[in-house]
Amino acid sequence: MLSRKILKRTAVAGACLASFAALSIAALWELDRAFPPPLPAKQTVSTEVQDRDGQLLRAFATPDGYWRLETRLDQVDKQFVDMLAAYEDKRFWDHRGVDVLALCRAAGQLVTSGHIVSGGSTLSMQLARLIEPRDSRSLGSKLKQMLRAIQIERRLTKQEILERYLTLAPYGGNLEGVRAASLAYFGKEPKRLTVSESALLVALPQLPEKRRPDRNLGIAHAARDRVLTRMVSAGLLGEREAARAALDDVSGLRRKLPALAAHASYAMLPKAEPGKPLQLTIRKSVQQGLEQVARDAARKLGPKLSVAMVMADARTGDILGEVGSANFFDASRSGWIDMTKVVRSPGSTLKPFIYGLAFEQGLVAQETIIEDSPADFGGYRPKNFDMGYQGDVSIRQALQLSLNVPAIRVLDAVGPARLTARFRQAGVNPILPVNEAPGLAIGLGGVGVTLRDLVQLYTGLANGGKMHTLHDGTEPANAERTTATILDDQAAWQINDILSGVKPPEGAMQRGIAYKTGTSYGYRDAWSVGFDGRYVLGVWVGRADASPIPGLSGYVSAAPILFEGFVRSGLAGVPLPGRPPGVFNPKREELPVTLARFGAGADGLVQATATEPAPTIVFPPNGARVDLGTNSADATPLVLKLQGGRAPFRWLANGKPLAGIDRRRTATWQPDGTGYSTLTVIDAAGRAASVKVFVE
Repeated sequence: MLSRKILKRTAVAGACLASFAALSIAALWELDRAFPPPLPAKQTVSTEVQDRDGQLLRAFATPDGYWRLETRLDQVDKQFVDMLAAYEDKRFWDHRGVDVLALCRAAGQLVTSGHIVSGGSTLSMQLARLIEPRDSRSLGSKLKQMLRAIQIERRLTKQEILERYLTLAPYGGNLEGVRAASLAYFGKEPKRLTVSESALLVALPQLPEKRRPDRNLGIAHAARDRVLTRMVSAGLLGEREAARAALDDVSGLRRKLPALAAHASYAMLPKAEPGKPLQLTIRKSVQQGLEQVARDAARKLGPKLSVAMVMADARTGDILGEVGSANFFDASRSGWIDMTKVVRSPGSTLKPFIYGLAFEQGLVAQETIIEDSPADFGGYRPKNFDMGYQGDVSIRQALQLSLNVPAIRVLDAVGPARLTARFRQAGVNPILPVNEAPGLAIGLGGVGVTLRDLVQLYTGLANGGKMHTLHDGTEPANAERTTATILDDQAAWQINDILSGVKPPEGAMQRGIAYKTGTSYGYRDAWSVGFDGRYVLGVWVGRADASPIPGLSGYVSAAPILFEGFVRSGLAGVPLPGRPPGVFNPKREELPVTLARFGAGADGLVQATATEPAPTIVFPPNGARVDLGTNSADATPLVLKLQGGRAPFRWLANGKPLAGIDRRRTATWQPDGTGYSTLTVIDAAGRAASVKVFVE
C-alpha cells in the first residue's frame, strides 16, 4: 500500500515538475519573443565606395562618427579568426552562447585569488554587450548578457555571430571592427595579416583605449606578446614562429582610411543603401597614381591652379581614373569643384577631328600642301599661337604644329555644322553662344566642352573610330550608353599616325602614345589628351574661376602631366591600332593633282573643297595596286572617295552599277576577284570620272 502511495505521489510530483518545466519553457519562449535582442537585419555601418574589383576607395563615417566597415569572414585572415577564438572563447564552436566551464573556472579563480584572473565571457556574450552597452559590471548585467547570448545563438549562425563581432568590436578611438582597425594601423585589409598583426588585433578589443598603439605603444607591444604566448600554449603557433613574430615592430602610426576619388564618391552617396557597398568603374591603382600626379603637378604649378584628369578604356567606355581637382579639401584651388565636368574652351584639341573629316571626305592626304599665311574668312582672321606663319606646310605638319590658319582653311571646306553634328552623333553636345550657329571659331576653341567630353571623343581615335559613352558608375541606372562612329577607321588611322609623331615634352618618358595639346583664349585653360591602342587620358590645367594665367599652355603645362599620368597609372601600354586595309597614304611625289595642294593657288591646281564643279576620284588613285585579301576569308571592301561634283552620285565597277545612289562622297566596293578593274562615278549633272586599279 505504501509503495503504491509513493508511486502515486511520485507520479503527481513528476507531472507537476513536467508542467512547471513546460510552463517555464513556454514563459521563456514568450519572454524571448517579447524581448528579442536588438539584431537589425542591416547594421549601421560606414558607407563604402569600392573600385571595379571590390577594393575600398573611400569610406564615410557612420552618423555617430565611427569608422565601422561591415566585415565578412572571407575578408579576414583565417589564422586571425582561429587566434581570436582560441584567446577569447576556445569552445566557441561548441557552446550555445554560454560556456559553463569557463564561468566555473573564472568563479573559482575569483574565490581563490580574490580578484578576476580570467573572464568567462563568450564571443556571443561580448556581442551582446556590443549591441547593448552595459552601464555597470554588476552581476545583473552579466546575467543579462548571458540571456542575450542564448537569444543571439538561437537567431544567428556561428559565422554570423563572428561577422557581427568583427564588425562592431572596438579598436580605439572611433575605430570599430577589424577592417577599419587593420586599415588604420597597418594600411591594408585584414585578409593577409601577419602573425604579429593578428596577435595585436586580438588583444586590442579587451582594452581598446589603453592598448591603442598610436597612444600607448609599449602597452600595445606587451599585449601583443601575451597573445603570442597564449597561442603557443593553445598549440596554434610554434615557439619559433611566435618568437619571430615577437621581433616585429609595432607601429605607433594611425593611418587615414582610403580616401580616393572624392568627387565620384560623393556623387554616389544618393545611391547608398544600408550595408551595400557602392561600386565605381575606377581601378584603385590607376586612381592612386593619377591623384598623386595631380597633387605633385599642382604644387609645381603654383597657388590657386588646379589639375583635372580622366583616364578611360576606349574599348568599353569605362572610366578607370578621374581626378576632379588636385585636392578636394584645398579651398585655395576650389578643390570641391569637379573640373572634369565643367564646360570650358578646348583650345586646339578639336583640330584632329577637323582633319579627320577632311581625310574621310577625301579632301586631303598627309602630304597635301596647305598654306599657312594670313587669311580672311568673311571678317574672321585667325592667327597662330605664336603670331608667326610657316608658309607652305603639309597637312601632317599643320596638325603636328597645331597651326591655326590651316585648321580653319580645312574647317571652312568641311563645314562647322558637319563637325558639330558629328560630335552630337557621338553623344557630345558642344556648347555654343546663345542663338549662334556653328562658326569657324569652334576650330580654335570657340565652343564649350568638358574634359570628359574630350576624352570620350578621343576614345574613338584609340578604337578605330568607334566611340563608347563614358561611364563611371555615378550615372542613373537608366542612363543611355551608346556606341557611335566619330570617324571611319581609315581617317582615324591617319590622325593617329600624325599625332603619334608629335614630339613628347622635354624629359618625358617615351610611351608610344599619340597626343594633342590645346590652350584656350586668354591663357585660361591648358589641355592635353593622349591615347595608345586602348587607354585615353585627358588632362586639364587652370583655375576653377577661369582667371587667365600668364604663360599657361597645353604643351608646357599639361603635356608633361599627361605623360607622367600614363606612367603612374600602372597600365601596360597597348600599341596603336594597325593600318587598315586600303589606306591611302602616298608620298608627296605620288599625290594625284587634286591632292597636291589644298586650295586654289597661283599654279592653277584644283581647289580641294566640298563644292568642286566636276567629280574627281581621289581614292583609289589611277593605276594603284590595292591588296584587299580578295582570295581569303577576311577579304575587305575597297573604300572609294571622290571630291567635287553634284550629289547624288552613282558608282560603277567595270560598267556595272553598285547598289543604290548616295549623296555622300564615299562608297565601298567588294571586288569579286583579282586583276584590273575600272571604277567610275557619275554625278547628278551627268559628269563622270574614272580610275583603273589592280586588285590583289
